[in-house]
Amino acid sequence: MPTLRQLFLSHNAQTTDFPLLLEFERAEGLYMYDTNGKAYMDLISGIGVSSIGHRHPRVVQAIKDQVDKYMHLMVYGEYVQTPQVRFAEKLVSILPGHLQSVYFVNSGAEAAEGALKLAKRHTGRSQIIACHNSYHGSTHGALSVMGSDEFKRGYGPLLPDVDFIQFDRLSDLQKITDKTACVIVETIQGEAGIRVPEIQYMQALRHKCDKTGTLLILDEIQAGMGRTGKLFAFEHYGIEPDILLLAKALGGGMPIGAFISSAEIMGALKNDPILGHITTFGGHPVSCAAGLAALEALLEENLTRQVAEKEHLFKELLVHPAIKEVRGKGLMLAAEFESFELNKKIIDRCIENGIITDWFLHCSNSMRIAPPLIITHADIKKACEIIIEAVEYYT
Repeated sequence: MPTLRQLFLSHNAQTTDFPLLLEFERAEGLYMYDTNGKAYMDLISGIGVSSIGHRHPRVVQAIKDQVDKYMHLMVYGEYVQTPQVRFAEKLVSILPGHLQSVYFVNSGAEAAEGALKLAKRHTGRSQIIACHNSYHGSTHGALSVMGSDEFKRGYGPLLPDVDFIQFDRLSDLQKITDKTACVIVETIQGEAGIRVPEIQYMQALRHKCDKTGTLLILDEIQAGMGRTGKLFAFEHYGIEPDILLLAKALGGGMPIGAFISSAEIMGALKNDPILGHITTFGGHPVSCAAGLAALEALLEENLTRQVAEKEHLFKELLVHPAIKEVRGKGLMLAAEFESFELNKKIIDRCIENGIITDWFLHCSNSMRIAPPLIITHADIKKACEIIIEAVEYYT
């Protein structure tokens, strides 16, 4: 009789030759538990998803309540479905006034796809500008605006008329012209190893887009929903996007994404031709019910309140000669080492000792630290002790 692990390797498509092969039986709050009952602190929130913790009671109850009513009814946008309407209403209530039209999709990658299409349709232009070392998803359009040749190898030709600029470099903004449909940029770069831009840069980017009639797409798929200490990372910069991308933490653990814009811009998808973006499972009622419950929990439990001081505690405790830098904003952090090899050893030892972390696609010598916002000061101290022990073990 084959084991579950053997069946996984035989029948589930693999993305590397070295999966972690951890087998988890349940999860609750900050912790995941393997089949032997061993607890692991999730220091990466399932890559930014479980920001309010695993299986938050309000989210679980909302899922159960919605399943008792209905699940899939029709492709997105045809029927008036209460979970979609209420979730969209709540989202726009906490966003700038012009961001009033929400298109729910399945994932962050689909949100990026929809936004790129919308920008081209609305402006009538074709050029797209993205940033080096960016990550917006792995579908063809999203891959086209990924700023890494390594991960695009073998998939060409991709979208034409895409140009790249250096993130946080003012001089590169001159590449944005009246032929540019949109600039797509992560408000804080994630897979680049958590790169936080200067306020001056973000404001200059907004000004340049305004001057050239270019739509500014801000990707907050990782940085949004409270992770940086504000509900949305663009609030740190005194700017607003023309199109906002959300996913990951948006669903409280359920799959969902969204691209959000003004009614005027979003209206471009309705005509010439109609059905400018179609999605079968986007805005699934169960995911929307979960997302609304997660957002209400984030707001009512004021989970952003202590994010800044938790950031400072991580930076205060993660001090060692082998740690070159701890950078980031809020609970979106990276600890940098001299090499991937050292980082990987430290990560593996942390996992052995009950801490789940990993590295970044475009910055493999840095460790990801992005725990659920519910992490306590005591949890942070415990996590940092385990990380420092692993660092000392290998240095």
